[in-house]
Amino acid sequence: MAIDSQPASAASPRRSTARPEPTARARALLPIALLGKLATTDIRPAVVLAETALLPILAIALGLLLSPEDPLWTNAAFAWVWLAPVILALRYGPLPGLGGTFVLLAGWLLLHTNDVHDFPQVHFLGGFILVMLVGEFSSLWQTRTRRAEINHAYIEQRLEHLVRQYYLLRLSHDRLEQELIGRPMSMRDALAALHGADGSEAGAQAVLRLLAQYCQLESAALYSVQDDQLAPAPLAAIGSMPALLAHDPLLAQALQTNKLCHISQVATRQPSSQYLVAAPLLDLGGNLYGMLLVHEMPFFSLQEETLQTINLLLGYYTDGLSTTTLAAPVLAAIPQCPADFAFEAQRLAHVQRSTRIASVIVVLSFLPRASERGLPRQILHLRRALDEVWLHQGSAREVLAVLMPLGSQASAQGYVARIEQWFDLTHEQSMAEAGVSVHVVALDTDSPLAALQRVVHIANDHA
Repeated sequence: MAIDSQPASAASPRRSTARPEPTARARALLPIALLGKLATTDIRPAVVLAETALLPILAIALGLLLSPEDPLWTNAAFAWVWLAPVILALRYGPLPGLGGTFVLLAGWLLLHTNDVHDFPQVHFLGGFILVMLVGEFSSLWQTRTRRAEINHAYIEQRLEHLVRQYYLLRLSHDRLEQELIGRPMSMRDALAALHGADGSEAGAQAVLRLLAQYCQLESAALYSVQDDQLAPAPLAAIGSMPALLAHDPLLAQALQTNKLCHISQVATRQPSSQYLVAAPLLDLGGNLYGMLLVHEMPFFSLQEETLQTINLLLGYYTDGLSTTTLAAPVLAAIPQCPADFAFEAQRLAHVQRSTRIASVIVVLSFLPRASERGLPRQILHLRRALDEVWLHQGSAREVLAVLMPLGSQASAQGYVARIEQWFDLTHEQSMAEAGVSVHVVALDTDSPLAALQRVVHIANDHA
């Protein structure tokens, strides 16, 4: 029994010492909670009016209870009843505090109806001044607090907006980084890589590798056309490409419309297709050279921009297979035009019709004194890698036409600014002072022949 009672007696002090801890904590938090409720105000007018009336009445009632002979403590060492209007002034400002003062005044008049002539004027004047000072102090700090809360809310909104923008920028940066990893070249580099591609198996394989790198194709094949039918064996393939399914609905739709088709364009009533994209290889005359069939590619890559890029690269490659046919109409009208320049103008006009990406021709016109200094051939070396140039000697002057693929007016202005800077560095004079004028001719989508005839007109213009 003694052994069993010892742990019990030892355990009881531990319980007795641990039990007062939450009680002490509650007592410590009680004044904080009361002060918090005291500082909490209500914006409803009815509640404010109720507090304005009831709090001074409660103070008068306490005065009647504690000091019946002087309930408003007018003759006491401290007038405790004035805490009610002071608290009202602190909570709501000077007007509720003034209302509490009038409640005290009404209470004094009700309690001293027989000796109104003994009204304590100095007592109430001092209380009134105290309440007004406290009310003004409260009103000032309420205004400052409200302004600080508004600024804090605005800063929180701005911070939330900046955090959201930063998060979106980070996602955009990550997405751009992933795309640059998958497509580490620009469109101009891609078109430059297609310059030497021909219709052989090696050329087709190079085009397919470029498409896989730029458009993230995982499994695709290029099929040539023989007697208006696709060859059973692919000309070039990448990835695990299945055997050709001649009656595939997506392939049939692409052959029927002569346009790029993707999986979402197949009618729901038709059976599902094993291909994601079917893109025909068409030249300017609408002749079918082959078909690109894509079996696998990332889901997020199957978008409008990727499909437009496939169309552009395939069209550029196909046009390169028919150089002589494309350049023939221009060469028949303008024999002095170089074949490569005429072909490139026809090809870029086709690109602009299919993808709405414009190209321009910058025509530099040289006066005889500028030609004698050899300026046309010096500027000829400043051309960009993908530009086609045509140096033409007209009856009036010599002109240098620079065809800028996929270039806009801004690209032309940048090229002219670079030449102007070159003149400042090498000749210490402007282009106009050297006898060089600039004309920017937009490539016509219907027929580039009009733009090339404009070049000839500038060279033969004696004005």
